[in-house]
Amino acid sequence: MSEAIAFDTHRFVKRLTDCGFTEQQAETLADEHVALLNANLATKADVARIEAGMETLRQETRADIAKVEARIETAKSDLMKWLIGLLIAQGGLIVALVKLL
Repeated sequence: MSEAIAFDTHRFVKRLTDCGFTEQQAETLADEHVALLNANLATKADVARIEAGMETLRQETRADIAKVEARIETAKSDLMKWLIGLLIAQGGLIVALVKLL
C-alpha cells in the first residue's frame, strides 16, 4: 500500500485498558489492527491506480472491437462478391438450360 490508514491507536488502547485489558495487551492489539488495516484496505492511490488500469483495458478492448468489426466488414464484402458471382453463374446456367428446351 502506498499510504497509511489513519487509526487512533491512543484512543483504542485507552478504551481497551478501560475495559480491563492490560496496557501491553491493548498496545499489541492496536499494533495488529494497524498492520491489518494497512495491509488489507485500499487507499485512494490504490483505487486511482486500479481505475487507470481499467481505463487502459477499456481502450484496448475498444481497439480490439474495431479490429474485429473491420474483419467482419471484409468477410461480408467477400461473401457478397461470391454470392453475386454465383447468382450470375446460376442465371447463365438457367438461360443455357432454357435455350436447350
